Amino acid sequence: MILLRRLLGDVLRRQRQRQGRTLREVSSSARVSLGYLSEVERGQKEASSELLSAICDALDVRMSELMREVSDELSLAELAESAAASDPVSVPVRPMLNSVSVTSVAGVPTGRVTIKAPAEAVDVVAS
Repeated sequence: MILLRRLLGDVLRRQRQRQGRTLREVSSSARVSLGYLSEVERGQKEASSELLSAICDALDVRMSELMREVSDELSLAELAESAAASDPVSVPVRPMLNSVSVTSVAGVPTGRVTIKAPAEAVDVVAS
């Protein structure tokens, strides 16, 4: 199962780390406790929109940019989950074909005709 809070936390942590900032610096700037920010980054706590706004302001990142990155991560996670859940593609097995020679149909000569079909698909009645 994909957890949005975990993806959001991962993106927030990457944003912070790209800037070379510590949890302490961002938590102080956003006026959020260090422990709570850490839990948000680890995906253990759901961040309210107000909290996200404060963290985005502290990181000088637009919330739309943050959400776009989260959306991209979510798309990739969904694709990966979908691929993992799919059954492996099976190669169709060609049925064994049997040959049947027909020299007449309803007593009328046809010449020689050979029909190749799966044995279970053709009823052959000898006369």
